Amino acid sequence: MKQITVISGKGGTGKTTLTSAFASLAENAVISDCDVDAADIYLILNPEIMETFDFIGSKVAYVNNNLCTECGLCKSYCRFDAITEDFNVNTFICEGCGVCEYICPENAISLNDRISGKYYKSRTRYGPMSHANLKAGEEASGKLVTVVRNTSSELVEKYNSDLILIDGPPGTGCSVISSITGVNMTLVVTEPSISGIHDFKRILEVTNYFDIPTLVCINKYDINVENTRVIEDYCREKGVEVVGKIPYDTIPVEAMIQEKTIIEYSDSELSRTIRDIWERVTQRL
Repeated sequence: MKQITVISGKGGTGKTTLTSAFASLAENAVISDCDVDAADIYLILNPEIMETFDFIGSKVAYVNNNLCTECGLCKSYCRFDAITEDFNVNTFICEGCGVCEYICPENAISLNDRISGKYYKSRTRYGPMSHANLKAGEEASGKLVTVVRNTSSELVEKYNSDLILIDGPPGTGCSVISSITGVNMTLVVTEPSISGIHDFKRILEVTNYFDIPTLVCINKYDINVENTRVIEDYCREKGVEVVGKIPYDTIPVEAMIQEKTIIEYSDSELSRTIRDIWERVTQRL
């Protein structure tokens, strides 16, 4: 079983659009949406949810008012100002650090599990899918990505799949690291903009640090041909292969409006370009 993660240094490069197109080309694959802060591949693949699970990402303090003597120690020691004037807990501010529980002389405070989001086992027209949603303002996105990936492995065993196709999050943070750890290959989708080039270089540093084989795809390459050459020169210098360049087109937006992948929507030059890129990627897995 192979695993490939499609990532990007910044949002908006077309990573999810490309991943959904790959999903329609892959055979016997499990689709894994690891962009848990802004999961959106479901908008194209329209999954049927088979099972839903709570994600316990952190703890939150709870005050038992029957035991509390309002001594004020919890309020004075809390560095997040999560204890209210009437000695209850503002759950939106509480970080679950446990200081209040430790310092309370009456044992009136306990730490309870906080449901930080949901994760799912689903079915799409292109095979099984694992995905999740982290609640707004919640942390532990890296932990939830790990849960999604473990769920994908369960689906692989159940359906005897050959590939896990991972739609990774943008950026270079812990959720990105969780999405690329242990995979066979990463495909970095970038664009020829100033911010795109800056963040592209950062994500290459991450994949290089973890010694993960990496390929590059330049999306909307023709909006700035000079910057595209900058990306190609940088890849050549770093020994990273550019497996394809996708021209700017309105087809991706038109396809998304119809809840279809590019491959489904149009037998165009664009879709043929993506087919060629997928073939090169799979040849190098």
